[in-house]
Amino acid sequence: MKKSKKTKLLSVFATLSLALAACSDSSSGGETTKEKKTEGGKGEKVTLIYARGKDVTKGTDKMVEAFEKSHKNIDIKFREMPADTGQQHDAYVTAFNAKSSEIDVIDMDVIWPAEFAQADYVLPLDRFIQQDGIDLNEYNQGALGAAQFNGKQWALPKFVDAGLLFYRKDLVKEDEVPKTWDDLLAQAKAKNGQGGTKFGYIMQAKQYEGLVCNAVEFVSAYGGQFINEKNEVAVNSPETIKGLKKLVEIAKSDVVPGNVTTFAETETDQAYIEGQAVFVRNWPYEYASANDKEKSKIAGNVGVAPLPAGDKGSAAALGGWMAGINKNSKHPKEAWEFLKFMAGPEGQKIDAIYGGHAPTILKLYEDQEILKANPTFADKGFQDGLAAAVSRPVAPNYPEISEIIQIHVSKAIAGQETVEQAVQNMEKEMKEKLKS
Repeated sequence: MKKSKKTKLLSVFATLSLALAACSDSSSGGETTKEKKTEGGKGEKVTLIYARGKDVTKGTDKMVEAFEKSHKNIDIKFREMPADTGQQHDAYVTAFNAKSSEIDVIDMDVIWPAEFAQADYVLPLDRFIQQDGIDLNEYNQGALGAAQFNGKQWALPKFVDAGLLFYRKDLVKEDEVPKTWDDLLAQAKAKNGQGGTKFGYIMQAKQYEGLVCNAVEFVSAYGGQFINEKNEVAVNSPETIKGLKKLVEIAKSDVVPGNVTTFAETETDQAYIEGQAVFVRNWPYEYASANDKEKSKIAGNVGVAPLPAGDKGSAAALGGWMAGINKNSKHPKEAWEFLKFMAGPEGQKIDAIYGGHAPTILKLYEDQEILKANPTFADKGFQDGLAAAVSRPVAPNYPEISEIIQIHVSKAIAGQETVEQAVQNMEKEMKEKLKS
């Protein structure tokens, strides 16, 4: 990477750190406790259950394969959780409330660590980090901070996300990439049907956390907020109303699937790689998924850009995933070995190459193998998209705030409420929740 690009990328991640901090893999040298115990083939073989949502890439399989190769006495069994992040969250809560020890290591959305720590679901990692000399300064500090609560580290960040616009390069010329949401609507209408496409644009409009991310992007692009920096409800504003009206306009238009309210990330990815859509909104992994020649019909024709702008510019919902250890795991030391590998340089490199995920360890953005496999990480559109990242509403009871947004934005899309009514209802309900 040229020096200028490197400097620009570090600047992007400095911005991203601040955004992540507002919102919400390092393998150590030396012999581990488990390796000492099983040296020479002695010791009992341990099987860990690793739970996460569906991975449409090869990243998880490749990473687990590499871990098992270097840790002969630990087997990893993958437990696929619901793709819907809300359902995934609820499944964990049900299991952990029952003190289940079945799952050992879990992936957590960037908005979960504080909640799970306060509920006593996960182990603090500080003693493991200190014991193995993990250098936390190597991580994106915003991503790291999202997993801190009451002065302790409850998870390690695996990858960072921001919403991006993907498009068919064989259908959309570089100078035709939409700059505004109105441009997108016009381009999506004009190009729908070309190249075998069925849809001009696809977004995540199902009633779940992904809809909140889309809503945050529209609202922020037009200068609105749901909750401001003072933890005050700020949803009832002209800017928020304008942003949500644009979201509803697009979600009800003929450029999106008629059943767009059933679309989450998985459905978006599937339609895009089958060549059905001109434009899609998704997370960075889409680049790797859509360029996988074994499954994608559009490999080699994948373009990436910042999401279109509203009156105040482009905005991308900030996301990311962490790895944590179930407090009731019967194998916490082995679970740490797996988590440390997965969230460390080797695991994140594998996931970046095969999974298309943006690493949280900054030095990996200088790794030529990663850049060769996923040149989008050095792409200006990708960098600009990350730079536009904004956090979801910050609240101590975020799941309740998220549910309020999901319900009323869904009602607005369905025509059951006007956007003005939806905003008024959100304001009333959010204020009640923040008081309780």
